[in-house]
Amino acid sequence: MRPDDAAVIRSLPLFADAREETFAELVRTAFLQRFPPGVTLINENDEADFLHVVVEGQVELFATSGERETTMSIVEPVGTFILAAVLNARIYLQSARTLQKSQVLMIPAEKVRDALGTDEAFTRAVVTELARGYRRAVKEVKGQKLRTGAERLANWLLQRAEAERADRITLPFEKRVLSSLLGMTPENLSRAFAVLKTHGVTSRGAVITLADRATLAAFARPDPLIDGPE
Repeated sequence: MRPDDAAVIRSLPLFADAREETFAELVRTAFLQRFPPGVTLINENDEADFLHVVVEGQVELFATSGERETTMSIVEPVGTFILAAVLNARIYLQSARTLQKSQVLMIPAEKVRDALGTDEAFTRAVVTELARGYRRAVKEVKGQKLRTGAERLANWLLQRAEAERADRITLPFEKRVLSSLLGMTPENLSRAFAVLKTHGVTSRGAVITLADRATLAAFARPDPLIDGPE
């Protein structure tokens, strides 16, 4: 692994306070690989054998039931998945695939569990990461249950515009992924965009323009108990 890659991974809250020997052992046994778009990295119902760290690119976590499929979340650099299954030595509850050309570090699950018993700082970081994941999940459920599709889309656009510090944003993935991420069908997403036109939102392909963020925010009503960072 290149020193620059190791430094980026070391900066993750999960690894930042771990002892040098703990981190060295974790990355020594890890695999850093590149994948093209559309590659399935893990399948739900498989045993959790690695903790994955997205170093470059974009990974979609998704789940299926029968013929149905939904996007659970999008992991971008530098982010990890799926910690809970790794710690419990249980099966994955989600699948993962690359949306873009990606570089992913895979740390053997056994090594992660071993580090829990020998490094208190790493253990605290793991507990904190799990707590953040739980709170993110609660916020996502609240958003799904308490908001209309148009409100969910409006708040997602506001967050993206704030992150990019721009009123014109380019979707980082296909609209079908966005609709699934927001708990909608593609048809419902189109209707939501139509609703937001009256609040200054225009959509041309992957490019979305927010003419007046204040007007959009008045409609979206952002709530820190749903939209606040973790």
